[in-house]
Amino acid sequence: MLANARARAEEVGVAPIGSGGGAALRFLASVLDARAVVEIGTGTGVSGLWLLRGMRPDGVLTSVDTEAEHQRLARETFTEGGIPAQRSRLIPGAALEVLPRLTDGHYDIVFCDGDKQEYPEYLAEALRLLRPGGVVVFDNALWHDRVADPAQRDPDTIAIRELCRVVGEHESLVPVLLPVGDGLLAAKKVWLPEG
Repeated sequence: MLANARARAEEVGVAPIGSGGGAALRFLASVLDARAVVEIGTGTGVSGLWLLRGMRPDGVLTSVDTEAEHQRLARETFTEGGIPAQRSRLIPGAALEVLPRLTDGHYDIVFCDGDKQEYPEYLAEALRLLRPGGVVVFDNALWHDRVADPAQRDPDTIAIRELCRVVGEHESLVPVLLPVGDGLLAAKKVWLPEG
Protein backbone atom coordinates (compact mmCIF):
# COMPACT_ATOMS: atom_id res chain seq x y z
CA MET A 1 0.00 0.00 0.00
CA LEU A 2 2.69 2.51 0.99
CA ALA A 3 4.76 1.65 -2.11
CA ASN A 4 1.72 2.34 -4.31
CA ALA A 5 1.01 5.59 -2.45
CA ARG A 6 4.64 6.69 -2.89
CA ALA A 7 4.44 5.89 -6.61
CA ARG A 8 1.28 8.01 -6.90
CA ALA A 9 3.03 10.81 -5.01
CA GLU A 10 5.91 10.76 -7.49
CA GLU A 11 3.45 10.91 -10.41
CA VAL A 12 1.76 14.05 -9.07
CA GLY A 13 4.91 15.72 -7.71
CA VAL A 14 4.20 15.32 -3.98
CA ALA A 15 7.00 14.59 -1.48
CA PRO A 16 5.56 12.06 1.02
CA ILE A 17 6.85 11.60 4.54
CA GLY A 18 9.66 9.06 4.87
CA SER A 19 9.42 5.75 6.68
CA GLY A 20 11.12 7.10 9.83
CA GLY A 21 8.74 10.05 10.08
CA GLY A 22 5.78 7.82 9.32
CA ALA A 23 6.77 5.37 12.05
CA ALA A 24 7.06 8.30 14.49
CA LEU A 25 3.53 9.44 13.56
CA ARG A 26 2.14 5.93 14.05
CA PHE A 27 3.92 5.71 17.41
CA LEU A 28 2.52 9.07 18.60
CA ALA A 29 -1.01 8.14 17.48
CA SER A 30 -0.70 4.83 19.34
CA VAL A 31 0.76 6.32 22.55
CA LEU A 32 -1.98 8.95 22.64
CA ASP A 33 -4.66 6.34 21.84
CA ALA A 34 -5.74 8.93 19.27
CA ARG A 35 -9.41 9.08 18.39
CA ALA A 36 -9.40 12.35 16.41
CA VAL A 37 -6.50 13.62 14.27
CA VAL A 38 -6.21 16.60 11.92
CA GLU A 39 -3.76 16.46 9.03
CA ILE A 40 -2.81 19.51 6.96
CA GLY A 41 -1.58 18.30 3.59
CA THR A 42 -3.23 15.05 2.51
CA GLY A 43 -0.81 14.30 -0.31
CA THR A 44 -1.51 10.80 -1.62
CA GLY A 45 -2.27 9.39 1.83
CA VAL A 46 1.17 8.20 2.98
CA SER A 47 1.22 10.09 6.29
CA GLY A 48 -2.52 9.56 6.71
CA LEU A 49 -2.09 5.78 6.47
CA TRP A 50 0.71 5.86 9.08
CA LEU A 51 -1.52 7.91 11.42
CA LEU A 52 -4.57 5.70 10.88
CA ARG A 53 -2.52 2.57 11.65
CA GLY A 54 -1.60 4.02 15.04
CA MET A 55 -5.01 5.41 15.97
CA ARG A 56 -7.81 3.63 17.82
CA PRO A 57 -9.90 1.33 15.62
CA ASP A 58 -12.75 3.86 15.81
CA GLY A 59 -10.47 6.88 15.27
CA VAL A 60 -11.18 9.40 12.52
CA LEU A 61 -8.57 11.28 10.47
CA THR A 62 -9.64 14.68 9.17
CA SER A 63 -7.32 15.68 6.32
CA VAL A 64 -7.24 19.02 4.53
CA ASP A 65 -5.63 19.68 1.15
CA THR A 66 -6.04 22.26 -1.61
CA GLU A 67 -5.79 19.53 -4.28
CA ALA A 68 -8.92 17.42 -4.71
CA GLU A 69 -7.00 15.06 -7.02
CA HIS A 70 -4.48 14.33 -4.26
CA GLN A 71 -7.33 13.50 -1.92
CA ARG A 72 -8.83 11.13 -4.50
CA LEU A 73 -5.47 9.33 -4.62
CA ALA A 74 -5.32 9.29 -0.81
CA ARG A 75 -8.75 7.66 -0.71
CA GLU A 76 -7.32 4.92 -2.98
CA THR A 77 -4.41 4.49 -0.55
CA PHE A 78 -6.74 4.17 2.44
CA THR A 79 -8.97 1.68 0.61
CA GLU A 80 -5.94 -0.43 -0.40
CA GLY A 81 -4.79 -0.29 3.24
CA GLY A 82 -8.09 -1.75 4.43
CA ILE A 83 -9.17 1.48 6.16
CA PRO A 84 -12.99 1.77 6.34
CA ALA A 85 -14.30 4.87 4.54
CA GLN A 86 -15.88 6.29 7.72
CA ARG A 87 -12.44 6.55 9.37
CA SER A 88 -11.27 9.39 7.11
CA ARG A 89 -12.83 12.75 6.39
CA LEU A 90 -11.12 14.47 3.46
CA ILE A 91 -11.85 18.18 3.16
CA PRO A 92 -10.72 20.05 0.05
CA GLY A 93 -9.66 23.63 0.65
CA ALA A 94 -7.04 25.93 2.11
CA ALA A 95 -6.06 24.94 5.64
CA LEU A 96 -6.44 28.43 7.09
CA GLU A 97 -10.02 28.55 5.76
CA VAL A 98 -10.98 25.01 6.88
CA LEU A 99 -9.31 24.79 10.33
CA PRO A 100 -11.38 27.58 11.95
CA ARG A 101 -14.51 25.49 11.26
CA LEU A 102 -13.21 22.50 13.28
CA THR A 103 -14.13 21.92 16.94
CA ASP A 104 -12.02 23.52 19.69
CA GLY A 105 -10.21 21.15 22.07
CA HIS A 106 -11.40 18.05 20.22
CA TYR A 107 -8.24 16.64 18.65
CA ASP A 108 -5.44 14.40 19.92
CA ILE A 109 -2.95 15.23 17.15
CA VAL A 110 -2.61 18.00 14.59
CA PHE A 111 -0.07 17.03 11.90
CA CYS A 112 1.16 19.87 9.68
CA ASP A 113 2.76 19.23 6.30
CA GLY A 114 1.34 22.04 4.21
CA ASP A 115 2.57 25.48 3.12
CA LYS A 116 5.75 26.11 5.14
CA GLN A 117 5.11 29.87 5.25
CA GLU A 118 1.79 29.16 6.98
CA TYR A 119 3.37 27.01 9.73
CA PRO A 120 3.14 29.79 12.39
CA GLU A 121 -0.59 30.19 11.65
CA TYR A 122 -1.06 26.41 11.75
CA LEU A 123 0.45 26.46 15.25
CA ALA A 124 -2.13 29.01 16.43
CA GLU A 125 -4.95 26.85 15.03
CA ALA A 126 -3.45 23.67 16.50
CA LEU A 127 -3.33 25.18 20.00
CA ARG A 128 -7.06 25.85 19.73
CA LEU A 129 -7.91 22.46 18.24
CA LEU A 130 -5.85 20.25 20.58
CA ARG A 131 -7.13 18.88 23.86
CA PRO A 132 -4.77 19.23 26.84
CA GLY A 133 -2.19 16.48 26.40
CA GLY A 134 -2.59 16.55 22.63
CA VAL A 135 0.39 16.87 20.30
CA VAL A 136 1.11 19.13 17.33
CA VAL A 137 3.64 17.80 14.80
CA PHE A 138 5.37 19.69 11.98
CA ASP A 139 7.14 17.88 9.14
CA ASN A 140 10.25 19.35 7.46
CA ALA A 141 11.42 21.05 10.67
CA LEU A 142 15.04 20.83 9.46
CA TRP A 143 14.05 21.90 5.93
CA HIS A 144 16.91 20.20 4.09
CA ASP A 145 19.36 21.36 6.79
CA ARG A 146 18.64 24.99 5.94
CA VAL A 147 17.00 25.98 9.26
CA ALA A 148 20.24 25.72 11.25
CA ASP A 149 22.18 27.77 8.67
CA PRO A 150 21.70 31.51 9.42
CA ALA A 151 22.84 32.37 5.89
CA GLN A 152 19.65 30.75 4.52
CA ARG A 153 17.06 33.54 4.33
CA ASP A 154 14.37 32.27 1.93
CA PRO A 155 10.75 32.70 3.13
CA ASP A 156 10.13 29.00 3.86
CA THR A 157 13.31 28.64 5.93
CA ILE A 158 12.59 31.84 7.85
CA ALA A 159 9.03 30.68 8.63
CA ILE A 160 10.20 27.28 9.93
CA ARG A 161 13.01 28.89 11.94
CA GLU A 162 10.49 31.27 13.55
CA LEU A 163 8.13 28.37 14.25
CA CYS A 164 10.91 26.47 16.04
CA ARG A 165 11.68 29.54 18.15
CA VAL A 166 8.02 30.13 19.10
CA VAL A 167 7.40 26.47 19.94
CA GLY A 168 10.58 26.34 22.04
CA GLU A 169 9.57 29.41 24.06
CA HIS A 170 5.82 28.69 24.37
CA GLU A 171 4.81 28.17 28.01
CA SER A 172 2.03 25.71 27.20
CA LEU A 173 4.12 23.43 24.97
CA VAL A 174 6.67 20.71 25.74
CA PRO A 175 8.65 20.34 22.47
CA VAL A 176 11.04 17.82 20.93
CA LEU A 177 12.81 17.93 17.56
CA LEU A 178 13.06 14.40 16.19
CA PRO A 179 15.90 13.99 13.66
CA VAL A 180 14.00 11.58 11.41
CA GLY A 181 13.63 12.27 7.71
CA ASP A 182 13.66 16.02 7.17
CA GLY A 183 12.95 16.62 10.87
CA LEU A 184 9.74 16.30 12.88
CA LEU A 185 9.02 19.02 15.43
CA ALA A 186 6.52 17.67 17.97
CA ALA A 187 5.09 19.50 20.98
CA LYS A 188 2.68 18.39 23.68
CA LYS A 189 0.03 20.88 24.78
CA VAL A 190 0.08 21.06 28.57
CA TRP A 191 -2.77 22.22 30.75
CA LEU A 192 -2.04 25.52 32.47
CA PRO A 193 -4.07 26.56 35.51
CA GLU A 194 -5.90 29.84 35.01
CA GLY A 195 -4.84 32.86 37.02
